[in-house]
Amino acid sequence: MSLFLSFHSSLFVKIYIMKKILFSCIFLLFCSLILVGNSILAEGNESGDLLVDEVQEAIVTNIIQQEEIVLPGETGKQQYQKLQMKVTRGTFQGKTIIVENGNIPISSLQQYKVGDKLVVNYSKDLDGNDLFFITDYVRRDSLLWLFILFVIVIIAVGKWYGVTSLIGMGLSFFVIFQFILPQILKGSEPVTIAILGAIMIVPVTFYISHGLNKKATVSVIGTVIALILTGVLASLFINLGKLTGFSSEEANFIQVFYQGAVNIKGLLLAGIIISGIGVFDDITVSQAAIVDQLKKTSGKMNFKQLFNGAMAVGHDHIASVVNTLVLVYAGAALPLLILFVGNSRSFAEVVNYEFIAEEIIKTLVASIGLVLAVPITTLLAAWAYRKEA
Repeated sequence: MSLFLSFHSSLFVKIYIMKKILFSCIFLLFCSLILVGNSILAEGNESGDLLVDEVQEAIVTNIIQQEEIVLPGETGKQQYQKLQMKVTRGTFQGKTIIVENGNIPISSLQQYKVGDKLVVNYSKDLDGNDLFFITDYVRRDSLLWLFILFVIVIIAVGKWYGVTSLIGMGLSFFVIFQFILPQILKGSEPVTIAILGAIMIVPVTFYISHGLNKKATVSVIGTVIALILTGVLASLFINLGKLTGFSSEEANFIQVFYQGAVNIKGLLLAGIIISGIGVFDDITVSQAAIVDQLKKTSGKMNFKQLFNGAMAVGHDHIASVVNTLVLVYAGAALPLLILFVGNSRSFAEVVNYEFIAEEIIKTLVASIGLVLAVPITTLLAAWAYRKEA
């Protein structure tokens, strides 16, 4: 009876701790995101005065007018809507406004319906009249529901490992938003900050997600070595490829907005390092786990047998992961790739454009790092488990 009570008491304590940790993880994640969001919303409006261009959020309550019109100077017809909207967030919260949609030439004109939640920009014209124009949809609700579904699936399938992986994800978000990004915006060297951030993220998240054991330790060491090699390769070929980092609109905007305080080329390299952390997690943990299972199945296997056995699986792992990485990059750049299908310019000319060369270097450098991570981690794991009795 005493043993029974002790068992159930221990089980209750474990469940209670798991719930507390899960709550803390989700709370920490949302707090970090809220802090970042609030700092952006508050930026430039510390006095509370009305901004020249202010963001409002509103819901469509009525479609006053909807028809096809021909705009001055245009030949084709365009859909036009006059919408009655109630502001749900912003200086005009609670007030009803009238917004015209389609009264200027727009290539990607959206048609709105009653109930749509929209982002509305407010400003004044030269005569001081109020101007409202729709810029986007409010997507927070759908993102929240997707995040909740994500959490439920992770916990339902992964059980305790799912909970720990969520904790690791929360900590990664915290380091990125509270350390890496603020330090880069202050003018710190992006590569140095990315490396320091990786040092914070890798050991903590790996041990939380996979436990404090030899497998996780081997994975941490393998990941750090692979990240260092990837960083060196990325730095080398970014310089050899004469990449400036200004191939995207975001980079140019950062340069103008922060008046050159951010090292754009360094930011490109830092992005490669940070993106590699999550990918290397999969590779290094898998290879260490294979060696771990081989040792448990046959405790008499020596270093060479462990290495060869794990690498037999690692070869398949390399093929699938590299192919996946290429497809992920291709999928992300699909609209860009479509522009070059049937283009009259030659491949030699197209591939020389910086924004194309940048994606190629990212893909190839990350792929090389992934491939090297397999034998490196397998070698470390085989050596570590060889010494077991």
